[in-house]
Amino acid sequence: MRNAENIRKVEAMGIDLMGFIFWPKSKRYVSERPSYLPTNCKRVGVFVDEDIEQVKRIADEYELDFIQLHGHESPEYIRLLDNRKIIKAFNIATTGDFALTEAYEGVANYFLFDTKGKSIGGNGEKFDWSLLSAYDGNTPFLISGGIGPDDADLLKTFHHPRCIGIDLNSRFEITPGIKDIYKLKQFIEQL
Repeated sequence: MRNAENIRKVEAMGIDLMGFIFWPKSKRYVSERPSYLPTNCKRVGVFVDEDIEQVKRIADEYELDFIQLHGHESPEYIRLLDNRKIIKAFNIATTGDFALTEAYEGVANYFLFDTKGKSIGGNGEKFDWSLLSAYDGNTPFLISGGIGPDDADLLKTFHHPRCIGIDLNSRFEITPGIKDIYKLKQFIEQL
């Protein structure tokens, strides 16, 4: 999210979390501070293998509630972030990929499970939710990966005791970083 008016409209839908991508290689990169930042939902800053001091600086500047890490950040890296709330993303292709989460139990507040794709995230590629039945960790998670407007009915049937939410991104955009308000509203109502 980068556009103040789009941020206001999405926030008005009563969402819980709103993401701001601070990875310069992303087509959704927040290169300058929007003139409006949400006050009624939690702010999430998304980083990929960024310098820790830079993450802290941006987290303070944007008053981030969560730091979402999408790179190869270690548990030790997370511990250096001064007890900030962390969402650690994992790209999952097979049930064996869940073994990667074990070192982050008790370190990250939440996990985010995404499709293993060409890019770090935001690929729009569908995640195989059936893999999630193999996740038996204790850390609550969000699901991501190609979730689109036509997935509301399928999501209503998905249940996992640790799933706390869904991440909606590329398939709800008009252009990168600009959400389609109509699609989001319709999806939320269906869900």
